Amino acid sequence: LAGEFMRAILSGRSYPQTMLHAALRRIRAERKVTYSHAALIKACLNTQERYSPSNETEITVSLDDSNTNSGYRIGRLFATLEKVQEEASPNLNATIRDRFYGAASSTPVTVFATLMKLKNHHLAKLARQRKRYFEKLIGQIADGIESDGFPAHLSLADQGRFTIGYYHQRQAFFTKTEPVSKGAKLS
Repeated sequence: LAGEFMRAILSGRSYPQTMLHAALRRIRAERKVTYSHAALIKACLNTQERYSPSNETEITVSLDDSNTNSGYRIGRLFATLEKVQEEASPNLNATIRDRFYGAASSTPVTVFATLMKLKNHHLAKLARQRKRYFEKLIGQIADGIESDGFPAHLSLADQGRFTIGYYHQRQAFFTKTEPVSKGAKLS
């Protein structure tokens, strides 16, 4: 893998698919997405896009609400459902990430029916304002998912986009937005 990676860098080609596959396998084994994992997956996907163009857009540094890729959207939805569960039941030993991440990132149709039912149970436990916020966010994310519903399988590249969507959405939950005062000018 190291040799293939170095050859790709020196020859100006896209990074090897085995690197993307290894990163995704490591995430499933550890059951968490770190900054390093997300950066490596993003690099693999973006170099692949640069050297063999398709209809996909390059992955941005932070959350991209306009990204319509189903893998990215499903990853965002999964992160949102996990956040709803965490807020509804803060002292859980295992979240949906621990139980369903592998299946959700590769065969979403098998788990999302269950997760969407669980979501209703968790939302019922939240305060009205938080419930409304999450319902709106879930609706916005789900609108971008194909009208046919959840795909049966995600390709390797879409599994990477799932991971990046999940990571971006989780980071967005922890990013504090500064309120704009009435007298401030926006430039």
